[in-house]
Amino acid sequence: MPENIPAEKWGMVDGKDVYQYTLSSPGGTVVKIINYGGIITGIWMPDRGGVSDNVVLAFDSLPGYLQGGNPCFGCLVGRFANRIAHGSFTLDGRQYRLAPNNNGNTLHGGIKGFDKVVWDAKPLPGQNSLQLTYISKDGEEGFPGNLTVEVVYTLTNDNALEIKYDAVTDAPTPVNLTNHAYFNLSGGKDATVLEHELMLKATHYTVADEKLIPTGEIAPVKGTALDFTALKKVGKDIKKVAPGYDHNFVLNNPHGKLQEIGYLYHAGTGRMMEVYTTQPGVQLYTGNFLNGSLQHTFRERIYDRYAGLCLETQHYPDSPNQPAFPSTILRPGEKFHHETVYKFSVR
Repeated sequence: MPENIPAEKWGMVDGKDVYQYTLSSPGGTVVKIINYGGIITGIWMPDRGGVSDNVVLAFDSLPGYLQGGNPCFGCLVGRFANRIAHGSFTLDGRQYRLAPNNNGNTLHGGIKGFDKVVWDAKPLPGQNSLQLTYISKDGEEGFPGNLTVEVVYTLTNDNALEIKYDAVTDAPTPVNLTNHAYFNLSGGKDATVLEHELMLKATHYTVADEKLIPTGEIAPVKGTALDFTALKKVGKDIKKVAPGYDHNFVLNNPHGKLQEIGYLYHAGTGRMMEVYTTQPGVQLYTGNFLNGSLQHTFRERIYDRYAGLCLETQHYPDSPNQPAFPSTILRPGEKFHHETVYKFSVR
């Protein structure tokens, strides 16, 4: 194992060893990842004064991630991120039934999604990269086809965390993969992200019902609380979308090019995070259901409502049931490929 990617044993799940791997950059950024759920357990970066702290919500040990009610901190999400209406979809004339684990709908891959399995991990020679591999068997959580998934985390010399997702299948199946990190760039100085400033290059969003299932309508953000086309404090309009933001924003990216889609800034520390992706959408979620009850938290911090926010790059929710949305169906002979970059800096 390369010296630049040390590994520390964290425990066992399903009879498999769980390790925490550490990626470090010359610029002072440190990223910690475990192979259970492909979870990012820490992103340490300095503030404008050079003081480093963890800018993601995290637990201090494996029991934290195994506890009931873990809100997907830092994990890889699949086989289908976000929601599928009524826990079912029809593909090539056949209906598939999934677990209705969220208000009668399927959320984040079902009861035991990719966030709750142990991935095979391998540091890549000569690179500051960790490769994670998982084979999702045909019928797992109700999805068709054997799906082989590979995710590579790379920390670059200029403090960017690159995440590359690849997948192939032996039968047609929906695929929508993302990472569910909750960011708080204050490094714990602020209990919430309401004072963070956010900009998103998204002029439209997918309208959803009360259970967060898209209606099919794509509407402009202009004149609504969802307008982040100019830098705006997260808390400025959040009361207008009670209990908070949990919306899919439409990115103008029809050809799947890697492009900047926005950034997050914390004035108090000077920390900034730019986001790049090849995906057509990004889900902004502000931790609306955190309630301070989670145990084994990092430094015993209390994670209450709005303690962090997620920018989950992805396809649109319920795409298998929405023919007008960009397709999420992967077929044999095709390759799913998606890249997202979170680049950290101070100003």
